[in-house]
Amino acid sequence: MPSEKPKAAEWTKEETDKVALEIKRRAMKDPEFRALALSNPHAAVAKINSTPFPAGYKVRCIDQAGYNVTVLLPDPVSRVEELSDAELEQVAGGNRNNVIL
Repeated sequence: MPSEKPKAAEWTKEETDKVALEIKRRAMKDPEFRALALSNPHAAVAKINSTPFPAGYKVRCIDQAGYNVTVLLPDPVSRVEELSDAELEQVAGGNRNNVIL
């Protein structure tokens, strides 16, 4: 069973965007803050905002040096059902009833 997601209502998109912009602004000018944001983003947020991210939020700051790819994975499904052989044949065009002459 997937872990419970944090309640998005605890932080608005506007508040999240505002904090993200402030992190970027401070990180450009303050090397110590930049190092803190890279090593402990929650502590960096605490320095610029009195409201911490809700418990369970994953925050990650990455440096633009080098090449980075972030892949946001979808929620896991509880069970993947496999198609039967008959269903696979229909999907693959194995059913002659679908042939148009």
